[in-house]
Amino acid sequence: MPAPSARLELIAVPGLPLVQAGDDLATLVLAALPAAGLVLQDGDTLAFAQKIVSKAEGRMVDLATVVPSPQAADLARLVRKDPRLVELILRESRRVVRCAPDVLIVEQRLGFIMANAGVDQSNVAGGGEFALLLPEDPDASAARLREAFGARAGCDLAVLITDSFGRPWRQGTAGVAIGCAGLPALVDLRGEPDLFGRRLRVTTVGHADEVAAAASLLMGQSAEGQPVVLIRGLHCDRPAAPAAALLRPADEDLFR
Repeated sequence: MPAPSARLELIAVPGLPLVQAGDDLATLVLAALPAAGLVLQDGDTLAFAQKIVSKAEGRMVDLATVVPSPQAADLARLVRKDPRLVELILRESRRVVRCAPDVLIVEQRLGFIMANAGVDQSNVAGGGEFALLLPEDPDASAARLREAFGARAGCDLAVLITDSFGRPWRQGTAGVAIGCAGLPALVDLRGEPDLFGRRLRVTTVGHADEVAAAASLLMGQSAEGQPVVLIRGLHCDRPAAPAAALLRPADEDLFR
């Protein structure tokens, strides 16, 4: 196993404008880097907050256009949410996992177990009431961004798309990777020796989630306005794998 990084540098990219539908995120980031004295290098990783990817991809929905189904109306009374918002959540979900007043946990259509299917109204500007959905395919979004930066900046870098998830058995949200390109989302250490030569039997590391959590410290959760973070010094020679690799298969989920 290669030696781990001894130093990791994380830099929030400053001066990015508010993102609108149709914006080219690679262009916006490349325009902002020089003012901060930054030049992309081979081996860099760029982490993007999910919201700006969703906004650029036009995933904003005007709640005035949403007609709740009877199922959404019934569920909205239980969870004490806007029926139109619940309708969007159900459209984005495979199933409802748990619900209670002020809580709606679902299996989102991509397989994420999360609150509200990622449908969110925080930091969503607009003249009326709007909600923002997750990207259609965050791994594909990450791959497109990586290709764009490679073509325009001439360097080989990785791209993460991050979101904030609550966690079973622990209070608080933490950053996780929902999209990944150019680095291993999951690192399998089974068979590797520990310090004393004992072979690891079950250890796999959510590598992309750990990187996303570090980036989210700079992105913040409210009005920080730092949705892109440059990560430098991250070393891992394992094969690249998308964020979908982080999803636990149903037949291995003891809590399903």
